[in-house]
Amino acid sequence: MSSETTVECLDSKGEKAQLVIKDELEPIEGRSFGAPVSVSGEVVFNTGMVGYPEALTDPSYRGQILVLTYPLVGNYGVPDESVKDSHGLPLYFESSSIHIAGLVVSSYSWEHSHWAAQKSLAQWLNDNGIPGIYGVDTRALTKKIREHGSLLGKIDVSSSCKGGALPQCAPDSVSFEDPNERNLVAEVSTNATVVYGEGQSPSIVAYDCGMKYNIIRYLVETHKVKLTVVPYSYDLEANPENLEWEGLFLSNGPGDPTMCPETIKSIKYALALDPPRPIFGICLGNQLLALAAGAETYKLKYGNRGMNQPCIDLRTGRCYITPQNHGFAVDSSSLPPMWKPLFINANDESNEGIIHTSKPFFSVQFHPEASGGPFDTAFLFQKFVGHVRGKPQPIVLQDALRYKKRTYKKVLLVGSGGLSIGQAGEFDYSGSQCIKALKEEGIEVILINPNIATVQTSQEKADYSQGADSVYFLPIRPPVVMDIIHKEKPDGIIVSMGGQTALNVGVELWKTGQLQAAGVEVLGTQIPVIEATEDREIFSEKLKEIDETIALSYSATSVDEAVVVANKIGFPVLVRAAFALGGLGSGFANDEKELRELAAKAFASSSQILIDQDLRGWKELEYEVVRDAADNCITVCNMENFDPLGVHTGDSIVVAPSQTLTNREYFMLRKTAIKVVRHLGIVGECNIQYALHPESEKYCIIEVNARLSRSSALASKATGYPLAYVATKLSLGKDLVSIKNSITKTTTACFEPSLDYCVLKMPRWDLKKFQHVSNELGSSMLSVGEVMAIGRTFEEVMQKACRMVNPALDGLEGIYSKLVLDEDEVSLEAQLKTPTDTRLFAVQKALEDGWTVDKVHELTKIDRWFLSKLDNIARMRDACKGCGSVEKLISSNAQDRLFSLKRAGFSDKQIARYLNLPNTDEGASEIRQVRKNYGVLPVVKQIDTLAAEFPAQTNYLYMTYSGDSDDVEESAHSTHLPPMGEAAMRTSSAIEFEKRKPMKADTLVDAKERGVMVLGCGAYCIGSSVEFDWCAVSSVRQLRRDGFKSIIVNYNPETVSTDYDESDRLYFEELTLERVLDIYEREGAAGVIVSVGGQIPNNLAGPLAESGAQILGTGARDIERAEDRRQFSDMLDEMGLSQPAWSVLTSKEEAFEFADKVGYPVLVRPSFVLSGAAMRVASDETQLRNFLALAVDVAADKPVVVTKYILNAKEIEFDAVANNGTILNYAIGEHLENAGVHSGDATVILPAQRLFVNTIRQVKRYSSAISRALNITGPFNIQFMAKGEKVHVIECNLRASRTVPFVSKTLNHNFISLATRAMCGLDAKPYRISLLDIDYVCVKAPMFSFTRLRGADPTLGVEMASTGEVACFGEDSHEAFMQAMLATGFKLPPKGSTVLLSIASDEFRYEFADAAEILKRLGYQLAGTPGTAKYYNDKLDLGLTALCKPTDEEDHEKDADTGALSALHEVKEGRIDMIINVSEGTTRKDEITSGYILRRAAVDFGVSLVTNVKCAIKIAECLEKGMDSFKAKNIGEFYKLPTIGWSG
Repeated sequence: MSSETTVECLDSKGEKAQLVIKDELEPIEGRSFGAPVSVSGEVVFNTGMVGYPEALTDPSYRGQILVLTYPLVGNYGVPDESVKDSHGLPLYFESSSIHIAGLVVSSYSWEHSHWAAQKSLAQWLNDNGIPGIYGVDTRALTKKIREHGSLLGKIDVSSSCKGGALPQCAPDSVSFEDPNERNLVAEVSTNATVVYGEGQSPSIVAYDCGMKYNIIRYLVETHKVKLTVVPYSYDLEANPENLEWEGLFLSNGPGDPTMCPETIKSIKYALALDPPRPIFGICLGNQLLALAAGAETYKLKYGNRGMNQPCIDLRTGRCYITPQNHGFAVDSSSLPPMWKPLFINANDESNEGIIHTSKPFFSVQFHPEASGGPFDTAFLFQKFVGHVRGKPQPIVLQDALRYKKRTYKKVLLVGSGGLSIGQAGEFDYSGSQCIKALKEEGIEVILINPNIATVQTSQEKADYSQGADSVYFLPIRPPVVMDIIHKEKPDGIIVSMGGQTALNVGVELWKTGQLQAAGVEVLGTQIPVIEATEDREIFSEKLKEIDETIALSYSATSVDEAVVVANKIGFPVLVRAAFALGGLGSGFANDEKELRELAAKAFASSSQILIDQDLRGWKELEYEVVRDAADNCITVCNMENFDPLGVHTGDSIVVAPSQTLTNREYFMLRKTAIKVVRHLGIVGECNIQYALHPESEKYCIIEVNARLSRSSALASKATGYPLAYVATKLSLGKDLVSIKNSITKTTTACFEPSLDYCVLKMPRWDLKKFQHVSNELGSSMLSVGEVMAIGRTFEEVMQKACRMVNPALDGLEGIYSKLVLDEDEVSLEAQLKTPTDTRLFAVQKALEDGWTVDKVHELTKIDRWFLSKLDNIARMRDACKGCGSVEKLISSNAQDRLFSLKRAGFSDKQIARYLNLPNTDEGASEIRQVRKNYGVLPVVKQIDTLAAEFPAQTNYLYMTYSGDSDDVEESAHSTHLPPMGEAAMRTSSAIEFEKRKPMKADTLVDAKERGVMVLGCGAYCIGSSVEFDWCAVSSVRQLRRDGFKSIIVNYNPETVSTDYDESDRLYFEELTLERVLDIYEREGAAGVIVSVGGQIPNNLAGPLAESGAQILGTGARDIERAEDRRQFSDMLDEMGLSQPAWSVLTSKEEAFEFADKVGYPVLVRPSFVLSGAAMRVASDETQLRNFLALAVDVAADKPVVVTKYILNAKEIEFDAVANNGTILNYAIGEHLENAGVHSGDATVILPAQRLFVNTIRQVKRYSSAISRALNITGPFNIQFMAKGEKVHVIECNLRASRTVPFVSKTLNHNFISLATRAMCGLDAKPYRISLLDIDYVCVKAPMFSFTRLRGADPTLGVEMASTGEVACFGEDSHEAFMQAMLATGFKLPPKGSTVLLSIASDEFRYEFADAAEILKRLGYQLAGTPGTAKYYNDKLDLGLTALCKPTDEEDHEKDADTGALSALHEVKEGRIDMIINVSEGTTRKDEITSGYILRRAAVDFGVSLVTNVKCAIKIAECLEKGMDSFKAKNIGEFYKLPTIGWSG
């Protein structure tokens, strides 16, 4: 295809069109996607996220130009109009024609996808002569309607005007007309009487004032009445057709109710009848009944026209979510005697219904029959028909429980412990929200959580965030929790905020009766309810009670039983462990052999396993549901998985709200969710997961999580609805209606958020860090973190998310991503068929190569709608590349084309590369300048939970190119940065704009006003986790304490820093140079803090400084000198500071020469990386050759250094804060393991216990010198290696390290607060800390997720493998170490059980000899692999049983030659309780060794494993000292230990 034709896809489709608002000078420009006609009407908005076919055919919209606030419209097309129900009415529509005058949307989806769709929305509008306009900032328009009230407007389409061009044709186009001045009811009412349900009874007459078809269906099909529909003007008193009727129904309809005097006259007649006949009205019918009774109506400012209006039933106080569509309301104060309000709107307190106090007359302002919308109030039809049938109606009373208010003085919150795959930072966020909610109620909070890196374990007090009163850094185990309960005597316990860890402890303590005996109440959802959701069989039975089904599923308690039930279901089947988090111990089995293997492993983590029907290929959906004790129940968010069922939801791309569900499907699943949650009796928050058949409305329930989950954090951030906070309030007995919406501050929390944006969650994996691990995705979760992108087009959020999840990516690209395997290795078809962590990029490559959407869909089963959006990205990329140069791109329609690219999420860097500019920041800068010259700039939008329907002073922001105006005022300090690169011609206004204000703050007051930007941590991954979120939050809190406006930029939904309460401005945005500069310019910030969010912000320091941004703290040049391995090593040599021998890699040959000179092993180290990425120890030339290739790949254009690797050295951590090169405070920690284990995987002891005084002196001297040389201001970390008396420098990080929270909490002084003051130029006084005078020890231990990473070798090296950490305190290092080990989930071997020793070298065997004797003395049975057994039996006569090493992964019971029992067999049979396996290697070898097989078996079969000799010795010493039991102490008790020296 030539560039001339491809470039057209960058030009907006459709003819030019505009929306003209009466009395506004500037028309709103857009493009046409409907009929080419001009129309006028009243401009109104609807906040529903689904249901456009229903809304467009709703007669209540007669004569109105409808603005849909949800930006993505047309996704599921339009269903078949010829499909009729049993009454001959169109099944999928609310009337037989479209009633709106015109449609206004933000983004129209030209491709639709749904099994029931017959045509596109554009085609349908065209067929019906209705204009549609897209490309409008519908949020800005909604705000305008909200502020000014309903507006008159007209849509002009260029081809419908004389002369074609819009400005000239405007005077000749249609004139403004107010439809409310017409009798709209007369236009939509039936002309003849029609009977439905002939032969049924009772007989009801319905006035058709514009009655929706669903009302007819509801009354006739559900309630079996005979319904006679009459015109609005039918004279009921004269009754010319002699209709027999027992009840009167008044329908919905458009316009002003006073336009229907005939209807009102007939209603008055009916009201006067004696005996009275029941009357029920809805919507317009409510107003007509009120007028007939003698009340008055008035026009609302802008009407209620959404699907989520909360209405309170004044009889019970219950709140219901209702769909509405009306512009007029009843004036409650005008109601005559004997009439009362029945419902009121929970948000604006307007009337929502009236009732007669003694006669069966009532009406409501909303639509109980919905369509579109929820059916929550359908019981009103039942009440009406019951009245007509003469059945006595039940008395409706408030629940007396509402007045039984239990007060709580002290609550124990159980945390989740160390981060692991499947249970990550989201529980820090939910726990922090929980603490905030409890403290607001004046409750004393006791927290147990050994995760020292979390925000929730901070006890600093601030007005806007109060910490827990007591924090226990202890293992989360039942006996420990009971010790705390006996000591603290809390009234209640919360176990729903700490993941599966907390839940399992709560369940066990409840089952054993210990909680009941202690008088502790479980707050929120009760334990039997939790058990009902966790136990598959109980769950299935519960669902059967309400006619709902789960996927075919059976439980089994043995492998043989599993085989029987699998055959009953039919292979393939899904195997899962019950009571497991994130699908732990699960997988798909295609046959009996695979089933037996999987089942054996699953039983290692659970006593019950589940065998499920395989539903791969079905759509997976999720609803977050909230219910209070008063039975108010809402769904806060629904989410759709991009991947079909078969991939764990934690590993799937997830979109909120759902994109491909129709109104019928959306509300069918919502109705089921509420029914299930009510039936189970859940109080608080939960989520329900569904499988939906892709070609029908058939569905089944997968599971219900009766606790806060990862998706709860995602839903909270996606909607702005703080689920954990609200759930905590509900667990205290509060009801939803009384809790305020935290964003609007005026509306109630009993509502369902309306989104006017799209959210996409993308998982982050780190599988490449592990040898032997398959990257196939299945039912067991593998991702370590996630990102969330917000935007107003799907393409935008998809590309944003790609950049967020991997900073090396510029957007979504196939081949350029370098993540697609070579087709010689694996065919593209195979890469598409199998879900992997890189399949998305293979899909994109296929589309870039011209594969059709249908072909890709056949292989992946990903919905065609999603694929069509990816195809758009591929085609726009081709079009841009086809231009080949900036000049060609902007030769015509320049602004339109640039906007098209930016709205589809393309970064400046991508566009620069496609247009053959340098693939550098300079190339991107040139595009930045070009688009700015054309006015192509992003706008700032708020997340306000209600799609702009109500005012919200929220600071929760995102940026998008799909909009014309900002939701927040631009900073008065704002200015453009100096232009960079080869800029295009700048306009005079752009130059003036640049001159407006100097960028740097002149005074401290000025700086505080401008504010400081703090760059967050991005996605959690191995090496960058919750500790950096703690740092960012600490920094922001200090800024606020010091009076600075705080601006945080982050995109990780699991974090506390992305809670909008934490900062003055929260930008949920990318951490790319382009976006950070956008925000920096917009805010006119005084500076940027890059040193508290880990490596991603730190790597931005140089580019930001070069762009003219003010970096606070250590200068960008000095950061580079520390991060660049070569420059840093040169500096150390010049300063005469010792370091291991090193050489910069300029060629592989030089590296080999260097290694030969200093001797193997050597360490390969790339620059500018986190967690030792691609860092490897090479023991020989072959390994060195392989590792060099990997390091060069990772480091890109940054230096790779090779250093001498020193064996058996001690590693030391030095964390400090400096100001202008002078150290203010420091801490020295020691690693228990020798150097060679990455510092993130090491066990760290603080204060250091076993360092020579001279070593400490050298460490301090070296650190001071480095701090001065780099002129450090802010936090930094240096790692040292000590062997004998000699100290070597390993590396220096000029940023907060992962040990900062550990150091700060151990020493009871926040290092980041101090660093923030220093970086902002404030007086930073050092804390008074004397490390020698601290009378307690804290030990930090790593948390690994090897159980999840099938095939990973659970051994440690220089590249980090841990996913989290815990830390515990003790009066000596043994006590703290033992608690820390238990806190990681380590199981101590019971006395008398068998410990297997497999220690590779005599050096390590000698070192462990004393420990082996201790174990023998303590009564453990010792076994050993042949070499180890021989050594200890010969040298120490310990009587080890020799077990043969495994030669392969097959289970052989005995060695064929010696007859010795197999170690692997003994492990699998459960006869070994701990394995100490110390390999000799300094690196992870690729080949599968017997040691690897043994280690892997330990992990797979739940056997405690120790792979480091120092740790193994420490465990033996702890067991000897009886450290396996201890007294529960909170951190405050350790701080108060009597000490000599400073305090305070």
